[in-house]
Amino acid sequence: MDLITLLPEGLPLWAALGAIVAAFFTAALTAAFGLGGGLALLAVMSAIFPATAVVPVHGAAQLGSNAGRFYLQRRDVVWPIVLWFTAGGLLGAGLGGRLAVEMPVWALRAGVAAFILYTVWGPRPKSFSPGVKTFFATGAVGAFLTMFFGATGPIAATMLSATRLDRLGRVATHAACMVAQHGIKIIVFGALGFAFGQWAALIAAILLSGFAGTVIGTHYLRRMPEAHFDRGFKMILTLIAVYLLVAAGLDFKTG
Repeated sequence: MDLITLLPEGLPLWAALGAIVAAFFTAALTAAFGLGGGLALLAVMSAIFPATAVVPVHGAAQLGSNAGRFYLQRRDVVWPIVLWFTAGGLLGAGLGGRLAVEMPVWALRAGVAAFILYTVWGPRPKSFSPGVKTFFATGAVGAFLTMFFGATGPIAATMLSATRLDRLGRVATHAACMVAQHGIKIIVFGALGFAFGQWAALIAAILLSGFAGTVIGTHYLRRMPEAHFDRGFKMILTLIAVYLLVAAGLDFKTG
Protein backbone atom coordinates (compact mmCIF):
# COMPACT_ATOMS: atom_id res chain seq x y z
CA MET A 1 0.00 0.00 0.00
CA ASP A 2 1.29 3.44 -0.93
CA LEU A 3 2.23 5.36 2.23
CA ILE A 4 0.84 8.58 0.79
CA THR A 5 -2.65 7.06 0.62
CA LEU A 6 -2.55 6.66 4.43
CA LEU A 7 -1.97 10.37 4.97
CA PRO A 8 -4.66 13.05 5.28
CA GLU A 9 -5.56 14.60 1.95
CA GLY A 10 -3.16 17.36 0.96
CA LEU A 11 -0.50 16.61 3.61
CA PRO A 12 2.92 16.03 2.01
CA LEU A 13 5.02 13.04 2.99
CA TRP A 14 7.89 15.23 4.23
CA ALA A 15 5.55 16.91 6.72
CA ALA A 16 4.37 13.55 8.06
CA LEU A 17 7.95 12.28 8.42
CA GLY A 18 8.97 15.52 10.12
CA ALA A 19 6.22 15.14 12.71
CA ILE A 20 7.19 11.51 13.36
CA VAL A 21 10.87 12.38 13.92
CA ALA A 22 9.97 15.37 16.08
CA ALA A 23 7.71 13.15 18.21
CA PHE A 24 10.69 10.97 19.19
CA PHE A 25 12.91 13.81 20.39
CA THR A 26 10.18 15.83 22.08
CA ALA A 27 8.87 12.76 23.94
CA ALA A 28 12.40 12.02 25.18
CA LEU A 29 12.68 15.59 26.47
CA THR A 30 9.35 15.36 28.29
CA ALA A 31 10.14 11.96 29.82
CA ALA A 32 13.46 13.24 31.17
CA PHE A 33 12.26 16.57 32.59
CA GLY A 34 8.46 16.28 32.72
CA LEU A 35 7.78 19.13 30.28
CA GLY A 36 9.03 21.00 27.23
CA GLY A 37 8.38 18.38 24.61
CA GLY A 38 4.70 19.14 24.18
CA LEU A 39 5.31 22.79 23.37
CA ALA A 40 8.20 21.91 21.04
CA LEU A 41 6.04 19.41 19.16
CA LEU A 42 3.24 21.97 18.96
CA ALA A 43 5.64 24.45 17.37
CA VAL A 44 6.69 21.87 14.75
CA MET A 45 3.10 20.86 13.96
CA SER A 46 2.04 24.51 13.70
CA ALA A 47 4.65 25.01 10.99
CA ILE A 48 3.77 21.97 8.85
CA PHE A 49 0.11 21.02 9.53
CA PRO A 50 -3.13 22.74 8.51
CA ALA A 51 -4.16 25.19 11.23
CA THR A 52 -7.46 23.43 11.97
CA ALA A 53 -5.69 20.12 12.63
CA VAL A 54 -2.86 21.32 14.86
CA VAL A 55 -4.53 21.32 18.29
CA PRO A 56 -6.61 18.12 17.95
CA VAL A 57 -3.79 16.06 16.35
CA HIS A 58 -1.30 17.45 18.87
CA GLY A 59 -3.72 16.46 21.63
CA ALA A 60 -3.96 12.89 20.32
CA ALA A 61 -0.16 12.67 20.02
CA GLN A 62 0.31 14.03 23.54
CA LEU A 63 -2.30 11.66 24.93
CA GLY A 64 -0.34 8.71 23.57
CA SER A 65 3.04 10.12 24.56
CA ASN A 66 1.95 10.82 28.11
CA ALA A 67 0.19 7.45 28.35
CA GLY A 68 3.49 5.76 27.54
CA ARG A 69 5.31 7.94 30.07
CA PHE A 70 2.62 7.22 32.65
CA TYR A 71 2.93 3.46 32.08
CA LEU A 72 6.70 3.46 32.45
CA GLN A 73 6.64 5.71 35.52
CA ARG A 74 3.32 4.62 37.10
CA ARG A 75 4.83 3.44 40.38
CA ASP A 76 5.83 7.03 41.23
CA VAL A 77 2.43 8.67 40.56
CA VAL A 78 0.85 10.62 43.46
CA TRP A 79 -2.79 9.76 42.84
CA PRO A 80 -4.62 12.31 45.07
CA ILE A 81 -3.08 15.13 43.00
CA VAL A 82 -4.13 13.44 39.75
CA LEU A 83 -7.72 12.90 40.91
CA TRP A 84 -8.26 16.51 41.98
CA PHE A 85 -6.53 17.79 38.85
CA THR A 86 -8.83 15.64 36.71
CA ALA A 87 -11.93 16.84 38.55
CA GLY A 88 -10.90 20.41 37.83
CA GLY A 89 -10.20 19.48 34.22
CA LEU A 90 -13.73 18.20 33.75
CA LEU A 91 -15.07 21.52 35.00
CA GLY A 92 -12.72 23.55 32.80
CA ALA A 93 -13.63 21.57 29.69
CA GLY A 94 -17.31 21.77 30.57
CA LEU A 95 -17.20 25.55 30.74
CA GLY A 96 -16.15 25.55 27.10
CA GLY A 97 -14.23 28.18 25.23
CA ARG A 98 -16.54 31.15 24.86
CA LEU A 99 -14.69 33.43 27.23
CA ALA A 100 -11.27 32.39 25.92
CA VAL A 101 -12.34 32.80 22.31
CA GLU A 102 -13.34 36.38 23.05
CA MET A 103 -10.01 37.05 24.73
CA PRO A 104 -7.00 37.85 22.49
CA VAL A 105 -4.54 34.97 22.08
CA TRP A 106 -1.63 37.24 22.96
CA ALA A 107 -3.21 38.01 26.33
CA LEU A 108 -3.66 34.31 27.11
CA ARG A 109 -0.04 33.54 26.22
CA ALA A 110 1.31 36.51 28.18
CA GLY A 111 -0.78 35.59 31.22
CA VAL A 112 0.49 32.01 31.27
CA ALA A 113 4.08 33.23 30.82
CA ALA A 114 3.77 35.66 33.72
CA PHE A 115 2.26 32.94 35.92
CA ILE A 116 5.15 30.58 35.14
CA LEU A 117 7.90 33.16 35.74
CA TYR A 118 6.40 34.37 39.01
CA THR A 119 5.87 30.87 40.38
CA VAL A 120 9.36 29.65 39.44
CA TRP A 121 11.41 32.75 40.31
CA GLY A 122 9.17 35.05 42.37
CA PRO A 123 8.85 35.12 46.15
CA ARG A 124 6.49 32.48 47.48
CA PRO A 125 4.01 33.58 50.17
CA LYS A 126 4.72 31.92 53.50
CA SER A 127 1.12 30.78 53.72
CA PHE A 128 1.24 29.07 50.30
CA SER A 129 0.73 25.34 50.50
CA PRO A 130 -0.23 23.20 47.51
CA GLY A 131 -3.41 21.27 48.25
CA VAL A 132 -6.81 20.23 47.00
CA LYS A 133 -7.84 23.74 45.90
CA THR A 134 -4.57 24.31 44.05
CA PHE A 135 -4.73 20.98 42.22
CA PHE A 136 -8.41 21.44 41.31
CA ALA A 137 -7.92 25.02 40.08
CA THR A 138 -4.85 24.08 38.03
CA GLY A 139 -6.78 21.27 36.34
CA ALA A 140 -9.68 23.59 35.53
CA VAL A 141 -7.51 26.38 34.11
CA GLY A 142 -5.28 23.99 32.16
CA ALA A 143 -8.23 22.14 30.57
CA PHE A 144 -9.89 25.43 29.65
CA LEU A 145 -6.79 26.90 27.99
CA THR A 146 -5.58 23.73 26.26
CA MET A 147 -8.54 23.92 23.86
CA PHE A 148 -7.05 27.05 22.29
CA PHE A 149 -3.28 26.74 22.19
CA GLY A 150 -2.72 23.09 22.93
CA ALA A 151 0.33 22.80 25.16
CA THR A 152 -0.62 23.77 28.71
CA GLY A 153 1.54 21.16 30.42
CA PRO A 154 3.77 23.92 31.86
CA ILE A 155 0.82 25.09 34.00
CA ALA A 156 0.58 21.70 35.70
CA ALA A 157 4.37 21.44 35.88
CA THR A 158 4.56 24.82 37.61
CA MET A 159 1.97 23.66 40.14
CA LEU A 160 3.97 20.49 40.80
CA SER A 161 7.19 22.48 41.21
CA ALA A 162 5.63 24.04 44.31
CA THR A 163 5.21 20.62 45.94
CA ARG A 164 7.88 18.66 47.78
CA LEU A 165 7.84 15.76 45.35
CA ASP A 166 11.15 14.38 44.09
CA ARG A 167 11.96 14.33 40.38
CA LEU A 168 10.37 10.89 39.81
CA GLY A 169 7.15 11.84 41.58
CA ARG A 170 6.88 15.15 39.72
CA VAL A 171 7.44 13.68 36.25
CA ALA A 172 5.19 10.65 36.79
CA THR A 173 2.36 12.66 38.36
CA HIS A 174 2.61 15.21 35.57
CA ALA A 175 2.27 12.39 33.03
CA ALA A 176 -0.90 11.09 34.69
CA CYS A 177 -2.37 14.61 34.83
CA MET A 178 -1.65 15.14 31.13
CA VAL A 179 -3.26 11.82 30.19
CA ALA A 180 -6.44 13.03 31.86
CA GLN A 181 -6.28 16.51 30.32
CA HIS A 182 -5.57 15.41 26.76
CA GLY A 183 -8.12 12.61 27.05
CA ILE A 184 -10.82 15.13 27.92
CA LYS A 185 -9.70 17.34 25.04
CA ILE A 186 -9.89 14.48 22.50
CA ILE A 187 -13.43 13.65 23.61
CA VAL A 188 -14.47 17.28 23.17
CA PHE A 189 -12.89 17.62 19.71
CA GLY A 190 -14.48 14.34 18.65
CA ALA A 191 -17.86 15.59 19.79
CA LEU A 192 -17.28 18.79 17.80
CA GLY A 193 -16.78 16.71 14.66
CA PHE A 194 -13.02 16.65 14.02
CA ALA A 195 -12.24 13.80 11.56
CA PHE A 196 -9.68 11.83 13.59
CA GLY A 197 -10.12 8.86 11.23
CA GLN A 198 -8.32 10.67 8.39
CA TRP A 199 -5.33 11.23 10.65
CA ALA A 200 -5.37 7.80 12.36
CA ALA A 201 -2.40 6.24 10.52
CA LEU A 202 -0.18 9.28 11.05
CA ILE A 203 -1.20 9.60 14.70
CA ALA A 204 -0.35 5.90 15.21
CA ALA A 205 3.13 6.44 13.72
CA ILE A 206 3.65 9.52 15.88
CA LEU A 207 2.63 7.54 18.97
CA LEU A 208 5.08 4.71 18.22
CA SER A 209 7.90 7.19 17.67
CA GLY A 210 6.94 9.08 20.81
CA PHE A 211 6.92 5.91 22.91
CA ALA A 212 10.45 5.08 21.75
CA GLY A 213 11.54 8.56 22.80
CA THR A 214 9.78 8.11 26.15
CA VAL A 215 11.74 4.93 26.85
CA ILE A 216 15.02 6.75 26.21
CA GLY A 217 14.03 9.78 28.28
CA THR A 218 12.83 7.68 31.23
CA HIS A 219 16.14 5.78 31.22
CA TYR A 220 17.96 9.10 31.52
CA LEU A 221 15.61 10.43 34.21
CA ARG A 222 16.24 7.53 36.58
CA ARG A 223 20.00 8.16 36.42
CA MET A 224 19.86 11.93 36.67
CA PRO A 225 21.05 13.61 39.91
CA GLU A 226 18.27 15.50 41.71
CA ALA A 227 20.17 18.79 41.56
CA HIS A 228 20.61 18.51 37.78
CA PHE A 229 16.92 17.81 37.39
CA ASP A 230 15.92 20.87 39.43
CA ARG A 231 18.17 23.16 37.38
CA GLY A 232 16.99 21.68 34.10
CA PHE A 233 13.35 21.85 35.18
CA LYS A 234 13.58 25.56 36.02
CA MET A 235 15.54 26.33 32.86
CA ILE A 236 12.97 24.65 30.61
CA LEU A 237 10.07 26.39 32.36
CA THR A 238 11.83 29.73 31.96
CA LEU A 239 12.51 29.12 28.25
CA ILE A 240 8.86 28.19 27.74
CA ALA A 241 7.77 31.41 29.44
CA VAL A 242 10.13 33.45 27.24
CA TYR A 243 8.79 31.66 24.15
CA LEU A 244 5.22 32.50 25.18
CA LEU A 245 6.10 36.15 25.75
CA VAL A 246 7.71 36.40 22.31
CA ALA A 247 4.71 34.65 20.73
CA ALA A 248 2.39 37.03 22.62
CA GLY A 249 4.30 40.01 21.24
CA LEU A 250 4.08 38.70 17.67
CA ASP A 251 0.36 37.97 18.09
CA PHE A 252 -0.21 41.49 19.43
CA LYS A 253 1.58 43.07 16.46
CA THR A 254 -0.33 41.06 13.87
CA GLY A 255 -3.65 41.19 15.72
